[in-house]
Parts: sequence; C-alpha cells; structure tokens
Amino acid sequence: MRIPVWILAFFLAVACSSPSEKQATGEPVPLPRSVSESKTADPAKADSVQEEVQVAEQETDTLEKRLLAAGLVDVQAIIPEVRVDLKYASTDNFFGKNVYGSLTRCYMQPEVAEMLKMAYLELSKTHPELTFLVYDAVRPQSVQQILWDELDKPDSIKPLYVADPKKGSLHNFGVAVDLTLASKENGEPLDMGTGYDYFGYPAYPDREEQMLAEGKLRPEQVANRQILRDVMKKGGFTGIGSEWWHFNAFGRKVAREKFDIVK
Repeated sequence: MRIPVWILAFFLAVACSSPSEKQATGEPVPLPRSVSESKTADPAKADSVQEEVQVAEQETDTLEKRLLAAGLVDVQAIIPEVRVDLKYASTDNFFGKNVYGSLTRCYMQPEVAEMLKMAYLELSKTHPELTFLVYDAVRPQSVQQILWDELDKPDSIKPLYVADPKKGSLHNFGVAVDLTLASKENGEPLDMGTGYDYFGYPAYPDREEQMLAEGKLRPEQVANRQILRDVMKKGGFTGIGSEWWHFNAFGRKVAREKFDIVK
C-alpha cells in the first residue's frame, strides 16, 4: 500500500520541529563562548574596586570623626527640612576635584546651625514652598591646603579664588555657609543667574545693577537672590560682595575669639 505524499510530509515536519535532547530533558543549553565570557567579572579588578571603596569610606569616616570631635553638628540634625549637596564631595566645583570623599553630611558650629534655623523659619513664613540647599559649610584647614596647593594660578592671585590656609578662611572655623534656595517639593534650585563657584561679575552681588543693565542678569534672578539675602539677614548672617551664595555668621575677629580652626 502506498502512503500518500502529504502524510510523509507531515511526519517529516514534526520530526524537524522537535526540541533537541537537551531542551527536551531540561538541561541548560550552553551560551556561545563570547557571551558567557562577557558575563564573567575579573576577580582581580573587582577586588581592586572594593579596596578603593573601603579606603574612601575609611577616609570619610575619619574626616567625620574629626568634625564631630571639634564639636560641630550635622545641619540636618538641627533643620531636617534643608537639603544638602556637598559640592566639594563631587567634581562639580571650580576646582573640578572631590576633596571630601564620600561625605554626605554638612557640618557647622552649633551656634551657626541655630542661626541658620532662624533664617529657615523666616523663609518658611515668607516662602513656604522653598527650602535651603546647602553646598558647603565647615571646610577643614587640611582641605583648604589641598585647594591652595592644587589651584593652577600664581600665588599672588590665588586669594581671589581661595583663602590662604595659613591665614584661614571663615569656612575653616565652621562659621560660613554656602547655599541657595530650592523647591521644597523636588529640590530643584532656583535660578540665581550663575551656578555655584562661578567666578565673574554676574555672581557678584555688588555688580548686580551693572549686570542687569548689560543684560547678563534678569530681574527675576536678582529677586531670587534678594529672597535669600533677606532671610539670611534675619538669621544674623552677612553676605559678601563677590559670591551670592556665601554668608558669614561672624567676622574673622569674633570667629577667632569664639572658635578654633578645624584642622
């Protein structure tokens, strides 16, 4: 008896489409060599990265212990609502280097933190939708020395960019704070006309009228700065003429009388 051609074709198709023996038995099908190798990490490289992470954590832990030993306080322990973005714990600064390691908490003198709390309470009254975004506060003298040594400028003009560590900065005493205003809801900073650590007349409070006249600042940017200045003044802070973000709780003479430089 002849088997019809269509029946033979049917059985051939079924046989060809059957799973392989390994697939049918549930055994894993090996990946091509290039794929499997790409998923395998280099143990030596992984160990090296882990060691770097551990060293960074140890250095940060040591720095934080020094700050606490100096009697400083974490600003968010005093004002939980403020936000912190330590610019010197990143490369987003004029220096382009991270000099704080993995430090995430911002420290200052307890008295200064209380003054900042007063400023924050004033901000909450006048602009409840806003909060502070703190960029820097205490800056140990050892870090100030790094900034000074690494700054690629002649010594004669370095003080225009960073304070001489031999004389000390008010940041070194923990009585200066760099900050801006931000949305309380999403943390987005307000437009102040320039970024943090911008060197140039547009960042100078003393040059705002000139910059407005030249079209390098807009009225709303200056208005945002004025909000910051007004509330910081209520807290007892004073600004400086060349950086809209910088405020001092005390002058140098009083700072030296009341506090030691943080090494």
